[in-house]
Amino acid sequence: MDRLLLSSSPISHNLPLLLSNKTHKTILCYPFLSPVGPITTISTHGLVHRSRTPGARPVHHVAALQDGLASAAVMAGAYSLVLSFDKLSQNQFIEQKLSRKIVHVLSGILFMASWPLFSSGNEARYYAAIVPIFNLLRLLFYGLRVFKDDALIKSVTREGNPEELLRGPLYFVMVLLFCVLVFWRDSPIGVVSLAMMSGGDGFADIIGRRYGSAKLPYNNKKSWIGSVSMFLSGFLLSLGMLFYFSIFGYMHLDWDETILKAALVSLVATLVESLPITDFLDDNISVPIASMCTAFLVFGYSST
Repeated sequence: MDRLLLSSSPISHNLPLLLSNKTHKTILCYPFLSPVGPITTISTHGLVHRSRTPGARPVHHVAALQDGLASAAVMAGAYSLVLSFDKLSQNQFIEQKLSRKIVHVLSGILFMASWPLFSSGNEARYYAAIVPIFNLLRLLFYGLRVFKDDALIKSVTREGNPEELLRGPLYFVMVLLFCVLVFWRDSPIGVVSLAMMSGGDGFADIIGRRYGSAKLPYNNKKSWIGSVSMFLSGFLLSLGMLFYFSIFGYMHLDWDETILKAALVSLVATLVESLPITDFLDDNISVPIASMCTAFLVFGYSST
């Protein structure tokens, strides 16, 4: 039975390929794909057989290695961030409350900024998700007092109570995990939601606590300057991160429209954060939910 071999790999699809059959007749053809991937065997009777070549496997292994190294690097960076600010607060270079909020801001922004380190494979987001999963388990273990870590507790809690780890910090990490798994780096929804939760809410607390003497008429726990800071910082960080991901080609945006959309998301998230609901709904839940819903309405799921 005479057979022809055709390649089906995604490279060099315009290059001519010399193919031979059993009778040693040479045929010049232009295969759709190059001979690095699966081989298609076509018999003279019209039967088609496919088999894998070993050439495609190393590509997957390289991507897995890249993603594994990226996960390890990001995890080490996250641990170093918490440890560094704990040392700064211990040595009284920075107030403990300010240290906690700076960690809050940087954790989300730097985690997002690390996403281009991961490969373009479909599994990349799951490797990135290892980081928040690890931190989620860590918060559970220390919050439930299974283990003890004074540095972690001081860095991310208000009162130094381990049970606090099971509220705001745990919600924060859960939102990180949700955004990386559901939206990833090609959707503006996750990006602007994390920018508002990390940067917007973080700067609202930092500025509001220091200069927030003028309180909102409907919430004496929140200030005008805090809300203005949240809107501006969340808006600018959203635009900055959207531009950052567009540089890598993950998003293609109309910037005139994007500016207006980001402003609308920031406004809605700021209004929700200012409401007197924090006694029963944490900002790390209300702000990202408001941001996600608004961003979904104005951006759609993705902008690729």
